[in-house]
Amino acid sequence: MLNNNERYYVVRESILPEALVKTVEAKELLAKGAVKTVHEAVELAGISRSAYYKYKDGIESFVELQTENIVTISLDLDHRSGILSEVLSLVAKLGGNVLTISQTIPLHGVANVVISVDISHMKESAHDFLHRLKAQGGVGNAQIVGRG
Repeated sequence: MLNNNERYYVVRESILPEALVKTVEAKELLAKGAVKTVHEAVELAGISRSAYYKYKDGIESFVELQTENIVTISLDLDHRSGILSEVLSLVAKLGGNVLTISQTIPLHGVANVVISVDISHMKESAHDFLHRLKAQGGVGNAQIVGRG
């Protein structure tokens, strides 16, 4: 439980004591599943178990959430075999990472698909990405319906 009187700081890693940095490394190893036990994590990170337990609840890595790089796009796709796969291949080819997919049952030969895509590694803008999707064969309509 957070104490309302606690103060938090954003501090550059280069000025932190090594034990704090290695504690974060150990926590990340555990979180990613790279190791199964605290013993393995502290051994790989090069920190003692006592230092890990002393600092583990007081430090977290600062991860900037880049929700501005997530777009939600609604697409109307022709009801034909492979069209969704083609769209997903285009997303991957352009450097996007599909986070979610939702598809309706096709009605009158058209299925609506809503995808959320992380575009942070794309070389083109969301606008250009949308135009590339619209130009894809079998895509009847495409529009950005949300960001973040």
